[in-house]
Amino acid sequence: MICFKNAQFVDSISLLDRAFHYGDGCFSTVRLHQDVMELELLHRARLKLAAERLFLDVNFELLDQTLQCLRQKNGILNGTLKIIISRGDGDRGYAMPEHEADLYVVYYPKTTACFQPELIHSGVLDQAIGLLMPNLVGLKTLNRLEQVLLKKEAQAKGWLEALVTDVQGSVVEGVSSNCFIRINNRWITPELRYNGVHGVMRAEILSRMQHYGVTCEQRFIDMDEIRHFQSLFFCNALSPMKVVETLNHQHLDTQSCVELFNTLNLSQFNSHA
Repeated sequence: MICFKNAQFVDSISLLDRAFHYGDGCFSTVRLHQDVMELELLHRARLKLAAERLFLDVNFELLDQTLQCLRQKNGILNGTLKIIISRGDGDRGYAMPEHEADLYVVYYPKTTACFQPELIHSGVLDQAIGLLMPNLVGLKTLNRLEQVLLKKEAQAKGWLEALVTDVQGSVVEGVSSNCFIRINNRWITPELRYNGVHGVMRAEILSRMQHYGVTCEQRFIDMDEIRHFQSLFFCNALSPMKVVETLNHQHLDTQSCVELFNTLNLSQFNSHA
């Protein structure tokens, strides 16, 4: 792991950093493959939207400077890049300090290969997530306590990923993924109006579906519909398709997911996607 703060190498953070005190900031996790930041434009757009909504003054040129430093030191980059924006140091209390935000980049080097569908067993978690303040819906903010608790339950049940519902009884997403569901031979992805993360891979898959003429409806999915699921897969920036073989021991069709994977060419991504 290598960490930079504002394009300078660091091995610690300040005890006054508001990311530590309040989770005051946002982040995005990027897959690097053969020196390419996959879905780069979507990641940058999401970070800029979050910065605008959270009133974070960010110098995004620092990201490019950091990438240049990483390439000079490490050559061709493969692995994972976590981009974290913190409001920076502040006094005690919630009031925002008036200075530029800090941009952290953490690089986790690892050999990467082209994507392939992953087959998993999954289920529906007992814990439900709440509704968010409208300005925060969709953002990948630093405060992820709901996901921490959900992940603990999923691990206890032996699931790599699991389906998450909300307090209104709607299907939302996975613990760390968005989801696509097939019901009555039609693809659906939950509408994320009141909660959930607007994932870059979800946006890319929806774009490719439109390009290739694959119909996908965005709507609220009630928990009562779960028993009618034909197929289900999870997706995020590090994995475009985790195909669910069994959901709460109910066998699902995996072939339609694999066919969709091939139709949308989800083994290939580039910086301009």
